[in-house]
Amino acid sequence: MLHNKSAIITGGTRGIGRAAAIEFAKNGADLLLTYRGNDEAAAEIQKLLEPFETRIELLRGDAASADFARSAVNRAKDIFGKVDILVNNAGITNDKLLLRMKPEDFDRVIQTNLNGAFYMLQAAAPLMTKNRAGRVINLSSVSGLRGNPGQVNYSASKAGLVGMTLSAAKELGARNITVNAVAPGFIETDMTDILTDAQREAALSQISLGRAGHPEEVAKLLAFLASDDAAYITGQVIGIDGGMVI
Repeated sequence: MLHNKSAIITGGTRGIGRAAAIEFAKNGADLLLTYRGNDEAAAEIQKLLEPFETRIELLRGDAASADFARSAVNRAKDIFGKVDILVNNAGITNDKLLLRMKPEDFDRVIQTNLNGAFYMLQAAAPLMTKNRAGRVINLSSVSGLRGNPGQVNYSASKAGLVGMTLSAAKELGARNITVNAVAPGFIETDMTDILTDAQREAALSQISLGRAGHPEEVAKLLAFLASDDAAYITGQVIGIDGGMVI
């Protein structure tokens, strides 16, 4: 499904990014995976991807940096000769109630989740435009669609990704570049592992299917949107939340 395609996945060594890397490699894509600092997780995903016999490059750096975004895209171009797919997955949380949130708590989440995605998109778009083809997928969240207590910063960043997706889809569509967003709900990742039992039960009670989602389920949706089968889908925000937002 993704043979002869090259992809950049930010935050590609853990959680949804890790599952996407495996799914993309399984489907034949060459990958450049960025990560912030967990070398152990990077080594683990590198080993897991070896059997798929695709080209794999890992690049350590800060997703909130415009310089790093440019270096990641340039690295992918040097290795693969092109960038067909960009998955803006890197993200952080710093949950606090509004009245207790410091400006730096807000700024850091926005800088990583929203600005970082913009930097990557701006760096990759010229290559895609030149090739007159491309797939961009931004990882938003149900928190960006309906809000969540204690997540003013995170919800704002994920809502911002929706607006960026819609505008970029209109700008880039003439060059055969699709831009979509995926909005996961309660997915079993490191971010959800820190929740208390009460918080987990409260979240599950809002899900029609009555269970948490798995990163692999999100990864399959990402792979579809990155494929030629999704060539006529752009400017969409696709929820994958088990019926959490209805």
